[in-house]
Amino acid sequence: MDIPESKVHSFVVKVWLEDTGDEPARVGWHGYITHVPGGERRYLKNPNDVSDFIARYLREMGVKVESEGRIKRCLKRFSPRLTNRL
Repeated sequence: MDIPESKVHSFVVKVWLEDTGDEPARVGWHGYITHVPGGERRYLKNPNDVSDFIARYLREMGVKVESEGRIKRCLKRFSPRLTNRL
């Protein structure tokens, strides 16, 4: 069964770590998320922004978003350095 494109949401998420310059071993989390169908892009400095961005589209579809923490836990796996910053 094909789902109409108007009910499909795709996202591109790009994340990276950058030195903050404050301390040699300290890094900052950066990235952006793009909603593919609409082209809306949000730049990120906090992993919670990813789940907030996606949750908005889910709510518009009528989905009850109870736990946005799942995305946050998934992002923690990217780097041990991120774990301390989340």
